[in-house]
Amino acid sequence: MLQPTRSKYRKAFKGRIHGSSTRGAILNYGQYGLKALQPERIIGKQIEAARVALTRHMKRTGKVWLRIFPNIPVSKKPTEVRMGKGKGAPEYWACRVKPGRIIFEVDGVTEEVAREALYKASAKLPIKTKFIKR
Repeated sequence: MLQPTRSKYRKAFKGRIHGSSTRGAILNYGQYGLKALQPERIIGKQIEAARVALTRHMKRTGKVWLRIFPNIPVSKKPTEVRMGKGKGAPEYWACRVKPGRIIFEVDGVTEEVAREALYKASAKLPIKTKFIKR
């Protein structure tokens, strides 16, 4: 599972995702990519599930670049716990994704294979995405 080796703070504020992405909005590495169309927090498990679906469809040919990383700790209180007594313990790691952000990049395969593989990867993500090519 993706998570940082260390972080400056153990817990983080929830925050809001405003505006569209200026960083990571164009293809840098591969010929094809998957672009986010909605703002959302994507957790490490979802990123890993999408990556596995992507590489399995490509039969481990070509190359895949992951352009997002879960670096925000999301805390959660246990079930059936009364209000108060502070913030819960960190439960999982997430990444704030703005619209326009490239999530995956793919190269070394045909366009049909890349399109189908990125479609399968997008099914594992909680946001609407778009296939793009250079």
